[in-house]
Amino acid sequence: MWKFASLGAADDLLDADGIDTLNFTQAQEKAREWFAGITRTRRGAPEPTTVEQAMTAYLADYKARGGKDPKGLASTIEAHIKPKLGEKKLSDLTTAIIRKWHQGLAITAPRLRTKRTATKQAVREVAEDDTEGKRARRASANRVLTVLKAALNLAYADGKVESDDAWRRVKPFKAVEAARVRFLTDDEATRLVNAAGTDFRPMITAALLTGARWGELVAFKVADFNPEAGTLHVRVSKTGKPRHIMLTDEGKAFFTQQCTGKTGKSLILPRPDGEDWGKSEQHRPMRAACKTAKIAPAIGFHILRHTHASRLAMSGVPLGVIAAQLGNSEAICAKHYAHLCPGYVAESIRAAFTPLGIVSESNVTALKKA
Repeated sequence: MWKFASLGAADDLLDADGIDTLNFTQAQEKAREWFAGITRTRRGAPEPTTVEQAMTAYLADYKARGGKDPKGLASTIEAHIKPKLGEKKLSDLTTAIIRKWHQGLAITAPRLRTKRTATKQAVREVAEDDTEGKRARRASANRVLTVLKAALNLAYADGKVESDDAWRRVKPFKAVEAARVRFLTDDEATRLVNAAGTDFRPMITAALLTGARWGELVAFKVADFNPEAGTLHVRVSKTGKPRHIMLTDEGKAFFTQQCTGKTGKSLILPRPDGEDWGKSEQHRPMRAACKTAKIAPAIGFHILRHTHASRLAMSGVPLGVIAAQLGNSEAICAKHYAHLCPGYVAESIRAAFTPLGIVSESNVTALKKA
């Protein structure tokens, strides 16, 4: 019984891309893979695993290991991996296929929140001269590539595919993670608070006074506020580690106002209707407040956290203290805020770089400028 399969077009007219158009070596490799598949079928071997099956297995493993954001991971898989690669068998993946997919992510317009009833995904176009937007897209593509590689590595470890060579050769974009940290000046922060609607103003105020993440702010209960010590207890954070946020006198006064008349189990910052804030309900009121306050380009809620940390850094607070306040590592804080610390770089270099003894003493004294 004869079997036929189209491997692709020869590179007689078009340059080979390893996917649709093949050179002789690529055609040989495709043929070997096809014959190997027929052999496995004849021997009664299980059907090859697809990328979609590998992602499902990885998501289940991620949840079993206590991953921090399974919903976010599932969303990434559904939006960026399954549409292009989901139906492909792991044995059919090539370096060229994965690299082309990865590069495609970097030039795809960023997705925007879209109504469930919409027939088309909303996107935000990136201008040709928007270097920061392009950097951000490449950084995002790298993060999705990391997810794909993690899932494929698990499949390889479980014996679902014979080699990991195809994706191991695909490299992430270089020098795309060093984003410039945006933060508000004191004048901008004041304008933003005043411009926010009365329903949302407490959320912006709390973020500026604490540096807490949105997910932390919406979870605070009255029992987490200690007015005597002037602290807020973060019971569950993104890093999984609890911490105490230190409040200034202004911060203590604000949270005292918010907690007055409430029981210990009550939310400190509920929605106006008394219910919990949703995971993404901050986006629209933030855009509206930025528009009214004339802050352009508009900022996301997370920038309020950067603003809190940047004010501390510019006031000379040690990076270790800022890290404890934010619940980050000192290395992350140094990456984002070290350049704002007065004398931090100079003091660090002078303390670490001891004298070499290569400069001889001199009796020459420089005259001061008039």
